[in-house]
Order: sequence, then C-alpha cells, then structure tokens
Amino acid sequence: MTPVKTTCPYCGVGCGVIATPTASRSATIKGDPDHPANVGRLCSKGTHLGETIGLDGRLLVPMIGAKPVQWDEALDRVASRFAATIAEHGPDSVAFYASGQMLTEDYYVANKLMKGFIGTGNIDTNSRLCMSSAVAAHVRAFGEDVVPCSYDDLDAADLIVLVGSNTAWCHPVVWQRIEAARKTRGTKLVVIDPRRTETAECADLHLAIAPDTDVALFNGLLLEMRATWRLDGRFLAERVDVPESFWKDLARLDVAKTCGIAGEDLQAFYDLFADHPRTVTLFSQGVNQSTSGTDKGNAIINLHLATGRIGKPGAGPFSITGQPNAMGGREVGGLASTLAAHMGFSDAERDRAQRFWRSPKICPGPGLKAVDMFEAMAKGKIKAVWIMATNPAVSMPDARMARVALANCPFVVVSDCIANTDTAVYAQVKLPALAWGEKHGTVTNSERRISRQRGFMAAPGEARADWWAIAEVAKRMGFDGFDYAGPADIFREFAAQTGFENHGTRALDLSAQAAIDNAAYDTMAPFRWGGASPYEHRPFTTADGKARMIAVRPMPRDDATRALRLRLNTGRYRDQWHTMTRTGLSPTLSQHRREPLVEVHPETAQSHGLVDGGLARVATQHGSSVYRVAVSTAQRRRDLFVPIHWTDHTSSGGRTGLLPSTLRDPHSGQPGFKNTPATITPYKPEWSGFLITRERPSAPDCAYWTVVRTAHGWLTEIAGRGDAAVVTALLPPGERAEMIDARRGVIRAAVTVGDALYAALFVSRGPGLPPRDWLAAQLGADDPSVTELLAGRPAAPAPDRGPIVCVCFDVGMKTILAAITERALVSVEAVGAAINAGTNCGSCRPAIAKLLLKEVSHA
Repeated sequence: MTPVKTTCPYCGVGCGVIATPTASRSATIKGDPDHPANVGRLCSKGTHLGETIGLDGRLLVPMIGAKPVQWDEALDRVASRFAATIAEHGPDSVAFYASGQMLTEDYYVANKLMKGFIGTGNIDTNSRLCMSSAVAAHVRAFGEDVVPCSYDDLDAADLIVLVGSNTAWCHPVVWQRIEAARKTRGTKLVVIDPRRTETAECADLHLAIAPDTDVALFNGLLLEMRATWRLDGRFLAERVDVPESFWKDLARLDVAKTCGIAGEDLQAFYDLFADHPRTVTLFSQGVNQSTSGTDKGNAIINLHLATGRIGKPGAGPFSITGQPNAMGGREVGGLASTLAAHMGFSDAERDRAQRFWRSPKICPGPGLKAVDMFEAMAKGKIKAVWIMATNPAVSMPDARMARVALANCPFVVVSDCIANTDTAVYAQVKLPALAWGEKHGTVTNSERRISRQRGFMAAPGEARADWWAIAEVAKRMGFDGFDYAGPADIFREFAAQTGFENHGTRALDLSAQAAIDNAAYDTMAPFRWGGASPYEHRPFTTADGKARMIAVRPMPRDDATRALRLRLNTGRYRDQWHTMTRTGLSPTLSQHRREPLVEVHPETAQSHGLVDGGLARVATQHGSSVYRVAVSTAQRRRDLFVPIHWTDHTSSGGRTGLLPSTLRDPHSGQPGFKNTPATITPYKPEWSGFLITRERPSAPDCAYWTVVRTAHGWLTEIAGRGDAAVVTALLPPGERAEMIDARRGVIRAAVTVGDALYAALFVSRGPGLPPRDWLAAQLGADDPSVTELLAGRPAAPAPDRGPIVCVCFDVGMKTILAAITERALVSVEAVGAAINAGTNCGSCRPAIAKLLLKEVSHA
C-alpha cells in the first residue's frame, strides 16, 4: 500500500512519520528522513505506534446516555442544551475544555465559536497544565508568546542547560540531537533537576536543587555575571528595557544553601556559563508545573537577555512543549488567556477579531483557566461543558474535585475516540472522534514548525473530525461562518487571521499561506514560521520593540513544613503517554514499567519502614493512593516521585491525579504538580500474586491491582487482605488445574481450553512467586505443560533477561550486562553493535551507559 507522511501524536518534538498501511487497521511505522524535526529518528513510543491503531475500546457511534443515536440527534441535543443554558444563564455559564491532542484546525473552530459567537472566553485546554507558565513568561518578556529558539540552536551550542527536563525519556529525539552535539562539538551539558534522572546521569554537571528553588539559582547566576562583567551592555542598551529598580530588587542570598547544593557545584555552573557564550537553556515541566513557574521562566529569560544570549545561533531560552500540538493551540487562542492569532483582549484586538470573524459578539475578556473552570463547575456556575480529547478526571490536580465538578455539571459532552474513560462516565452525550491515523490537519511543534498530519486509515464506524462536530453545533445554534468543506478551508482562514491588520506588530504571520489551494495543502511540506531565530533581525513584540527584564523573587523555603513532611514530585515514564489510552494498547511499551512506582531514597525508605518491591500508601491533604516501592539513590532525601499515567481503568493504585493541590501560578494559572507536601506509609497486604489472562479480566475485588497488556493477553498484579480465594472468580471457564496449600496461603491455578492456556493465577501469603515473563508467553504457546505451568517455570530453565531496558529490541538488563562482560564492551555504541540495544530510538542509551559504568567500577 502507499506510504503516507504524517506526524507523531506524542510529544512536542513534532517528528515526521511514514505510515504504510498493511491492512485495514494495521501499518508499519518508520521515521521520515525528510522531516527536519527528526530526520528519520523516532522514540520508542513513535516506533510502536502500529501497535496502538486497532479498534480496542473505541467509541464508534454517538451516545446519549447509554443509548446509541444518530449524529443529527446527538448534535441537536448538544446545540439545544448549550443554547438554552446561554439563554437562561448567560454565555459565561458554558465552557469548552480542549486538548493539545487536537489539530490546529479543530482548535481554531472551537475558539472561534466560543470567543467570537457564544461570546465568552471560557475555552481552555489541558495545555494549561503543562506549558502555560512558559506562555506567560514569553508574553511578559517579549510581548508575544514566541519561542525564540529552534532545534538548530542545539546543534550550534557550546553549553546546553536542561532545567526540569528528563529529556532522554520525555523528548528522546531532541536528546539524540544533544548527544550528537556533544560528540561532534564537545558541547557541555548541565542538568538542573531534583532527581538524578537518566538524563542527569549523562551530564557534565548535575545540580540536584531543592524543589522550587530555580529562581534563586538563576538570579544568583545573573548577579554573578554582573559582578564579573559578563553582561552584554550594548544588547541591554539597544534591545532591552530594564526597570530602574531591577537590580535592587534581586534578592541577594546564599544560593547554595537555598538550593541545597554544594558550593563548589554552584561555582562550577557559574564558570561553565561564563565560559560558553553559545548557551541554550532548555526548560520543560519541572519549570512550568510550579506555583512560581512564570517567574522561573522569566528568571531564565532575564539571564539570556542580560548576557545577550538570544537571537544568535546556539543561544537562547528554549521552552520545549509536552504535547504534539500545544503550540498550535497557543497560536489559535486555545488558552482562555489569549484571544486568537497571538492577540490579547484590548479593545482594538477584540474589535479586529470580531470584524475578521464577522461575528455577532466578542468575548469581553479572558475566560476561566482550567482549575478555575472546574471550580466554577463544582460551584454550579458553569452548567454546560464540552470536553474534547482529554481526560481531566485523571489529569487535573486534586482529581477528586474535578470529578465532583463533572458530577455537579448539568450537561457534560465528551468528544473522544475512547469509549470508556474516567471522564466519559460523567457525560450525558459522547461524540466519537477521529484518532491518530484518521485525522487530517496541521500541528505546530516546539520550534514553531507547522507540519501536516495526514490520515492513512478510513474513519471507523461513525467517528468524525472534531472541527466538523463543532461546526455542526455552531450551525445548529444559528451561527454563520462555519460552512467548512474540509480542514484546508479552516487553515486558510486561520492563516488569513494571523495577517489581518498585523502590519508586522506580531511575529506570528502566516498570511502567505492564506491563498494555498487544496492540492498544495495536501502536499504541504513542514515549514517554520519566524525563521530559526525570530528576534535575530526584528524588534521584540512590544510598543518600543524592546524586551522586558522582569524582576522575580525566589519562593520562601517552607522549612517548618519540610521538617515534618515529604515532598511529592510527579512526572512521566519513558514509554507511556498521559493516561495510557493509546500507549496502554501496546504490549511492547507496557513492559518498561508495568506498575506505578513510588521512588524513594534509601534513607527515606529506612526511616519510614519501606521495603524495595513492597507497597506503600502516599497521601496528601487531597487524597491518597497505593504504589509499588522502588528504592533509588536518584531521589533526593525526603522527596518522592510518582508517575502520572495510571487511571481507574488500569489500577486501583497509582492514582497520582488525586494527590497534588490546586494551588497554581498567579500569572499563568498553571498548577504546581512538582512540589506537594506528602506522607508515605507501608501498606502490608496479607497476600499478593498475579493473574495472566488471554482476555482482559474484570477489576479484581482486592485492595491493590494493576493491569497491563502483554504480547498475548493481560497481566494483573494483585494484593490484598482477607480471603485470597475471592480472586479465583476472575478465572475464565475452561479445564482448571489447581494446587492449593491453605496452610501457606498458596494458590496456583491454570485454565486451558483445548490445547491453549487461557489463564493462570498465582497467589501466596509469603515470598516465592515465580517470574511473570515465561508464564505470560505461554498464552501464545502450543499445548503448554500443565505441570510446568503450576510450577511457574519450564523444565529446562530459560535465561533470565532481567528487567527490559531496550524496549525497541526487547533486550533485558541481564542480557546487556552479560554482553558487556563476555565481550569486553566499553561503550554504548559497542553494546548496540553487539546486541542492537540502544540503536533505534536512543532513549535507553543513558541506562546502558549507567550499566557500563557499573560494570567498570565492579571490575
């Protein structure tokens, strides 16, 4: 079949993908060598996209309640309820909550309807949770939300500073670019992160600063540059507005003590920055997801402005986004704090947008940001909400509050490609959306590069594009201006709006694309607006053309609270994405981290009675959840780390969204997910075990369970108290072989149908559970031995690969260690040449490097 060039639906790197359909719901996936963002590279998630495009769990027809209906009936219901709510309670009583998973064309139509026709600013997006602090920092400093760097700058930098970014895991293709720069240019790398991540393991210098002390660190570096005459006086005079009180307002404090790092490490950072003028500071969620995230962003920008390290090759403050189209949403006004096309809410801008849209009304100002929106729902102020392509019942901070809000809202609409999510259970109307591989439109990546996303599979069932459903509702509400024949019409309109009465006042100007015809839209090659460095040859987007230095102060350390409680940090795993509705379908991606782990320092584990591999309950003032314990020296003492991915559909534990507070940045409204006071206590079950099944089982009736996909079925970890025999109800019908030792609390059972294994259950009140991998593989074996199944191992033991390190080639830790020892391998490249590990996406290369270092030190 014909290969189709499209883009990856995961992070903001914006990698090009070539998908070649092999059947109606399958395809081979490879990186696009012609796409400038990745030049053929893909991470593990992108590599295994082909495992996620089946129809498992898909929403295929519109639903009103539990009843399937035709599109006309569903759309009429949405339009009439929204119209009636507005008529009775006003436009601010309704809201849209969108997603960085949406295409730019979808976002554009949603924003136009809400702000330009309904007349309220109440449209926000899950991007509020991941990068809105960077937006606010850009606007304060530059006058416009413009990322002033490109990936080219990483290639040209002599120093790269990663702040709050586990790049090797979360943006692996960018990490490969950093690795290449280090190899070819000798580029130095500094990682600033409370955790010693796999990214930090590879750095020339790792600063494990205390949570939320970034402003103190960068203010201190700025003062050091001033004291040692390293500022760029000419650049400051010509291109930067520095308030008279700016230098007086910078707090002078003991930076090393405040940040909790050694003085010699701090000085080493100062020296590296001073000695390498070509510096890129790349920052991500560790900066943004904070109650002081905007100030952190401006502290970084201040440093680059004052030293003239911006608008030049290899230099600049670089915010890298988490979602594939967070940038596209920012461009069209998907955030409640912007109007459209990088315009704000001044009278002139509102008038300009209304005249362009020819709309009956225009919103009077900004709408409710995400957390405020859900609080307004909980209080009954928002009475109708349309949620598109996101799962806020899991992802919002204090997710319990978000669920209360959804339950209290009289009318909830959910557009999604997945039928059953934690959010969808609250919907009165569910609309089947297109998934990746079926959509047509555009996305914008972290370096402002616009690429086409193209469908290569037919829409299944009654699934339709989000823009189409929004436009149909708009027309049913009596609004003109929504008669789009396809996404090309919407793109042309958006491009025209960016240039409408712009006259060079905004850097975002796509008006050259406004006359593009359908054929050219279909074949559109990736292009980057603003060039490699938007502010190299043009003024900043302010009235006088100068950037602004923003005085920011460090957050005070809450030492009294820190003495009594731990600090909870949250984040992503390498091979999973958001709430796993896509990556959870891949058996390959599910093997890297099968359970939600709470990572703790050994001293913290000892002082709290925790055991590596045991269970523990993490609690905050908002909620609690159970995790598997992983003891790790990568954690700071008294800090905890948990992943964000698990939901009610995948685990009874690991519910991280229940834990963070709704405290948020006063400028951006972004919640602080990275620094929540918490406690941890051991959870000691009376028994534990696991269940392997060919079909996905029902949720077990026990205290702890978590389920993941395997190559031939499902693996469910279980633990609880009381009678363990209750879990035998999860076994499917078939011929059952059992071994039960009531005295030791041991249950072993296997269910076969014909010559095939359909399920196996292992439970014990003590140690002695067998490894999972061999048993899981027997689901696909021919005529497995019942004796071997009950023993939990083959008669001739297979080699133990250890935990999976390289998911692309299915290589375990023990396999890598054996190869290093037996073949005397001394480099990551040598390991790759010998056993392939690390030669595809590269995200496991830091782990391989760590294993090499471990073996060398042992030798």
